[in-house]
Amino acid sequence: MSDAPTGIDPGPVSAWLLERRPDLVDPFTFELITGGASNLTYRVTDASGTALVLRRPPTGHVLASAHDMSREHRIIAALQDTPVPVPPAIGLCQDEAVNGADFYVMGYVEGQIVFDRADGEAIEPALRPVMTNSLTDTLSALHAHDPDAVGLGDLGRKEDYSARQLRRWKRQVDEGSDREMPLFQELHDRFAAAIPPQQGAGIVHGDYRMDNCMMGHDGSVAAVLDWELCTLGDVLADVAGMAMWWGDDPRAQGRLGDVPTKAEGFGSRVEMLERYGRTSERDISDLPWYVAFQHWRLAAISEGVRVRFAAGAMGDQEGAGDNDARASVDNLVQMADEILTAGTL
Repeated sequence: MSDAPTGIDPGPVSAWLLERRPDLVDPFTFELITGGASNLTYRVTDASGTALVLRRPPTGHVLASAHDMSREHRIIAALQDTPVPVPPAIGLCQDEAVNGADFYVMGYVEGQIVFDRADGEAIEPALRPVMTNSLTDTLSALHAHDPDAVGLGDLGRKEDYSARQLRRWKRQVDEGSDREMPLFQELHDRFAAAIPPQQGAGIVHGDYRMDNCMMGHDGSVAAVLDWELCTLGDVLADVAGMAMWWGDDPRAQGRLGDVPTKAEGFGSRVEMLERYGRTSERDISDLPWYVAFQHWRLAAISEGVRVRFAAGAMGDQEGAGDNDARASVDNLVQMADEILTAGTL
């Protein structure tokens, strides 16, 4: 058995896999898939070449509510037979004696992750608008689902979504950050005082963007990935998240400034939003509030990731230097302030 990366105990995990999939062939190899900055994702390959994917929490101190493996597994299992493409759900392990933490396993979906501008420029030009349309239509399809109809009606509270999110991410920074963030705290109060009325309730992915989907070689979404932030509530948060990651804002830095859709041919953020609007009953006129909120929320998430990297809790992955990571978080907070103040995209 080959050496396994941090976060995998190969003997017990291999035995668990063979109990659930006797068709697999020992030994297994385990490879940490780079690019993740929260839960750890591994490609698992058996001796015959069959590939699976294993997800587990970071290896250090974590907030339990932010790394609920049973929740992720439940969501992809519930969406198996819907128009929303997800990987095949194989199994959930909640016996920490196996691997030191809960984990779940899903089927490996063939395709490509289109992560940054270079990846976008490598896509055949004729496929770029296909990807945009499929990405947008898949989100619309997710939002059209009644959570109760797919067995997810009790996944979370349906109402008061934005207020709950504001409390959640403020609490994460209050409890997890190692520094003072006064503008972040001020923005919390300004957001809370101007929450738009929620238009119904749906399934909110929580981090929907192109590089959180496996894109098929025909340009369509082959599988929506990374459901760790999924909940119920105001689906416009997802629309704003996709808009935030579209790359139209010249102020965007770091990852936000290097997104695939900066490549020519994916279309503009306005065009993407118009397509979503044609297939949705939601009024998106308040979207600037949601986009500002998404920058603020990403700042909270990124601050948590920064602290975990500094503590060595992210396995074998390498992060940016702490000063650069702090500057990136602060830039997100500043952008949130500017968009909220201007009230426009």
